[in-house]
Amino acid sequence: MKNTIRRILPSVQKPARYTGGEYNEIIKDPEQVRVRVAYCFPDTYEIGMSNLGMRILYGVMNEMDGVWCERVFAPWGDMEEAMREHNVPLWALESQSPVKDFDMIAFTIGYEMCYTNILNMLRLSDVPLHSKDRKGLKNIVFAGGVCAFNPEPLADFIDFFSLGEGEEITVEILSLYDRAKAQDWTKEQFLLEVSKIDGVYVPSFYEPVYNADGTISQIKRSNDAPAVVRKRIVEDLDSAYFPTKMIVPSTEIVHDRANLEVFRGCIRGCRFCQAGFSCRPVRRKSPEVLYKQAIETLEDSGHNEMTLSSLSTSDYRGLRDLTDALIPYCEQTKVNLSVPSLRADNFSKELMERLQSLRKSSLTFAPEAGTQRLRDVINKNLTEEEILSSCANAFSGGWNSVKLYFMLGLPTETDEDVLGIAELVYKVINTWKDCAVNKKRGLRVHVATAYFVPKPHTPFQWEAQISPEEYLRRCKLLKDHFYSKSIVYNYHTPAISRLEAVTARGDRRLGPVIENAMLNGARLDGWDEYFDESAWLKAFETCNLDPVFYTTRGFGEDEILPWDVIDVGVTKQFLLRERRQAYAEKVTPDCRHGCSGCGANALLQEVKCDA
Repeated sequence: MKNTIRRILPSVQKPARYTGGEYNEIIKDPEQVRVRVAYCFPDTYEIGMSNLGMRILYGVMNEMDGVWCERVFAPWGDMEEAMREHNVPLWALESQSPVKDFDMIAFTIGYEMCYTNILNMLRLSDVPLHSKDRKGLKNIVFAGGVCAFNPEPLADFIDFFSLGEGEEITVEILSLYDRAKAQDWTKEQFLLEVSKIDGVYVPSFYEPVYNADGTISQIKRSNDAPAVVRKRIVEDLDSAYFPTKMIVPSTEIVHDRANLEVFRGCIRGCRFCQAGFSCRPVRRKSPEVLYKQAIETLEDSGHNEMTLSSLSTSDYRGLRDLTDALIPYCEQTKVNLSVPSLRADNFSKELMERLQSLRKSSLTFAPEAGTQRLRDVINKNLTEEEILSSCANAFSGGWNSVKLYFMLGLPTETDEDVLGIAELVYKVINTWKDCAVNKKRGLRVHVATAYFVPKPHTPFQWEAQISPEEYLRRCKLLKDHFYSKSIVYNYHTPAISRLEAVTARGDRRLGPVIENAMLNGARLDGWDEYFDESAWLKAFETCNLDPVFYTTRGFGEDEILPWDVIDVGVTKQFLLRERRQAYAEKVTPDCRHGCSGCGANALLQEVKCDA
């Protein structure tokens, strides 16, 4: 097989995606390994190797005695074609062993448009797609990631889901599998025992029952399965595993830099944001630990750029201490320090000046809505004055480019709100005219609008999505009111966002649709080059399922939701309260101004939310 792979590589784009052999990859003696894990990222190498979570769990698993975790990525179209032509099954990078030879196959799922990739990777591996068709302990398939918080669309294919943060639960799962394999358990025995681990959801132990109108009437349980499965979190991030010896890719990746996670969770409570609610409570690392990890990572990897990452990095309370320590080192070693995920309400001139000596990049802010009314509806807690003040600070500091992100189709949005985006953009342009210190370079305002997708475990999980036709009408309305040559406007195509809403809020009946779409040729759906809406429409027709049921219909507040078995820590009562606050156009202060009672503190045993 290895010889065949070598013959294929010269004929495909970016062959380094498929070879392994990178600096810091982990190779173990197969004779000393009891459990082999194929850790699959259902997208290309460039995307997967940019994912910090995958790097963390790769290290966690390989630190275990007797466990060898190897990486697997979805092939690009040309490689898949060559694999089929030469009858080569999908392989892992470290050993180039076929995935079908592994004990466990793990997927991390961060984006719904990767669902067909999961099935296609199993098919390319010659591994049965359906959980019921995989017998014994060989090829146990499990999955985690933010999309696992609604596991139902993939319930037919995944043996069990690991919910929440994986540093601790993954060790428990693999240790149990090691024992099961040594004692020759059946698959049924293993699934029964693994379901007793906090944070593990076994779909086959649950059976949804549907009403005549397609809504769920009840969810039956078997094998003493818990009524609710609560996600796992890591309380002490300072002592948690962090990979300072990261694999250095042999080819360019999307985020080709060192990545330093400063904290988890979010204090803000934007009502549309799944990550903001599902990643609560807030837990942070100390600046001292972060500085040590930053230096070790940079010196080992040789990267010339480091990113401080989180859902909202400028909310990190230790940011000043950390940047004060890192900037002299970065200046000395010519390393660029980037601080993305900035909030327009706390982008200070002081922070800007500390980063001034390093390379400038385009600033990005996400007002999300053009009017204050709609920003209050979504609980953005951001005023026009704060947005323009942040832009003024940037322009007076030498920046001449800014990216502004908005959403169209938010609950209660009107045409006045849409046109409010144009008004805000022109106020940004006027701010540049008033404050810029270098006007010869000109100004670029990159405006992007996304099609609002209601997501599970948010206050907007019940909302209807506007139709694609209405979304495009609003895009045209906005575009027709952009007259300045300084504005570059891009908007997402509606087909992908509509399908994202379907898969995000889908139930178990969506499984056959995903399988049919994959068999129709759907794969790499997140890439414009490959997305084929017709493959999905044909699948919906074949399975007699209407996408409207999951999009423009909206969900009733008293309706049983497909993901109601999953507990992310934030209570349903709180989400309902926030939804009503939205329709009353009332904001809920962020966590630092007082606990709003979301329920996430119950996940913490020793400390309270570190907001």
